[in-house]
Amino acid sequence: MVKIRLMRAGSKKRPFYRIVAADSRSPRDGKFLEILGYYDPRQKPHVLEVKTDRVQDWVDKGAQTSDRVGKLISTLN
Repeated sequence: MVKIRLMRAGSKKRPFYRIVAADSRSPRDGKFLEILGYYDPRQKPHVLEVKTDRVQDWVDKGAQTSDRVGKLISTLN
């Protein structure tokens, strides 16, 4: 199953997240299928960039969003 979830990047104590489509069995920071955007919680206001057309394409193919990604995407609308 494909999940749309956050992948942690950045250094220690300075998190930066990529929004990726990945197999649900792969580790959090492991192999992914496509980068769909990014989220930077350290900026004020928080920076969220998402390719909504690609996310919708993955959802149409049966991918599920994680709880956090679902909440982040809902703030865009």
